[in-house]
Amino acid sequence: MTVLPDDGLSLAAEFPDATHEQWQRLVEGVLRKSGKDVSGAAAEEALSTALEDGLSTRPLYTAPDAVADVGHPGFAPYVRGGRAAGGAATGWDVRQRHATSDPARTNESVLADLENGVTSLWLTLGPDALPVSGLERALDGVYLDLAPVVLDAGADVEPAARELLRIVAAAGVAKDAVRGNLGADPLAYEARTGEELATDAAVELARLCGREYRGLRALTVDALPYHEAGGSPAQELGASLATGVAYLRLLTGAGLTLQEACAQLEFRYAATADQFLTIAKFRAARRLWARVAEASGDVDAGAQLQHAVTSPVMMARRDPWVNMLRTTLACMSAGVGGADSVTVLPFDHSLGLPDAFARRIARNTSTILLEESHLARVIDPAGGSWYVERLTDELAHTAWEFFQEIERAGGQAAALRSGMLGDRLAATWAERGKKLAKRREPITGVSEFPNLTEKPVEREPAPAGPTGGLPRVRRDEAYEALRSRSDAHLAATGARPKVFLAALGPAAAHTARAAFASNLFQAGGIEAVHDPVSVDATSAADAFKASGAGVACLCSSDALYADEAAAVAAALKSAGAERVFLAGRPGEYGKDVDAYVFAGCDAVAVLSSTLDLMGVAS
Repeated sequence: MTVLPDDGLSLAAEFPDATHEQWQRLVEGVLRKSGKDVSGAAAEEALSTALEDGLSTRPLYTAPDAVADVGHPGFAPYVRGGRAAGGAATGWDVRQRHATSDPARTNESVLADLENGVTSLWLTLGPDALPVSGLERALDGVYLDLAPVVLDAGADVEPAARELLRIVAAAGVAKDAVRGNLGADPLAYEARTGEELATDAAVELARLCGREYRGLRALTVDALPYHEAGGSPAQELGASLATGVAYLRLLTGAGLTLQEACAQLEFRYAATADQFLTIAKFRAARRLWARVAEASGDVDAGAQLQHAVTSPVMMARRDPWVNMLRTTLACMSAGVGGADSVTVLPFDHSLGLPDAFARRIARNTSTILLEESHLARVIDPAGGSWYVERLTDELAHTAWEFFQEIERAGGQAAALRSGMLGDRLAATWAERGKKLAKRREPITGVSEFPNLTEKPVEREPAPAGPTGGLPRVRRDEAYEALRSRSDAHLAATGARPKVFLAALGPAAAHTARAAFASNLFQAGGIEAVHDPVSVDATSAADAFKASGAGVACLCSSDALYADEAAAVAAALKSAGAERVFLAGRPGEYGKDVDAYVFAGCDAVAVLSSTLDLMGVAS
């Protein structure tokens, strides 16, 4: 009997070991078939995917890619989680956000959430949201010793905090049973509004919580303003570190120990539908904060408490149902990444106040992942993945560099006031905007597979948030502007602007490019007319006139373009086409072909200029 070596891969023991070089040679052969003559590391690089922050995802990760020991869950540097048991016992805290200005409506939705799976509340207060005077009504019937409350009150943080503590005392809740966060975050308020906010209230609330309410935190380090201004993951992390360090200096300067100061902070990060990058971000955030604590003198004080919020930037206004899929991925990624609390924004968040159905789906997203998928029952499920560990390490180093850049600029407050931080975020967003415009970063239902016939989802307007500071961007903003122009044209004229798809030859020759062109033009609200199925130089003019379109697009194979494109384009021009596009790379197809559309072209520029040409008001 043959005894196989006990190497953990006994089923593969009879096969010879494959080397990295052998795999690279196989990759070279595949790439040669696609016309790329590269070898060695260049072949592997050709299959890599570029990410933000200069990072990339390689096609293969092996043992040599492993990073240094990342420790154990619950122990410094906390990469694998801030708690030794992770979420295995209770899962993550399911935290629902409420921003309704009516206390009675807020109370109704709060109770519905708590009765159906939500475990903590996140309340937005202020002039445009729930008034501080309405907090008691909003929390009527809530067991405040069981449901943690997190406040987001901006400049009203002190009166809101005092009111919450009064309500807690009136309910007879013991001080050591109170959980949540009072939400003091003067730097996030300044980032949102451009207005400086005094820090006295934050210090006094931290002292109060440390002295009397040991389970309650006073300060939030909210990184959402930087994410929503277009920042990359590393910039979001770097800005949060700089903010956290500023608060540590503030609190220790007021007499708190490092451990007491760290215990007053909760960090809030965005979770996106980029699964692995989100996982790496939450793991890297804990490592980075542990490094700050270590540099400050006590690494064990650096167990970061994390609140994940599904990204508002990724939420689309068109085909908003797809947002359910985006938030599911984001929630899963935050949970796998070890977030302590997760807020799933309702799918209609970007349209206004969510309805009961949207809130139900939002809270049930966590419930399904926790109760049916058992996602939290494994501690650090991504741990040990060479890819995730490497990405975590690279992201942490890049974020640390950005944090140091902010510190060299004088710290978070100085970076905000000088415009340095805003400029860096804007530059990052401008680069990402180019990818969105070229559909290198597709948005399903918006830039890809739009549905012009879908009835818009309408919601009651949400209270206006604070403005005056960093901008709030959305991935869909350029396409939303185009679609809005089309909507206005439809309302004014009874029809959308149209493009005629002049398909040449049989379906096998034109289907792929016709589908591509239809998809592209509809992303700008331009209806694609593909009738008849195929045209030639003799039938194109009549078909174009019958379509009611203002422009046309040729769709076929390169071989048929060479034979027929020039004649068909001339026929379309003679029939009144203001512009003739050709779906494919630029070539010599005659003077009547005005422009080309292809994968990687600037779709936003093409669509905007086409709407201008067709007289669609902006």
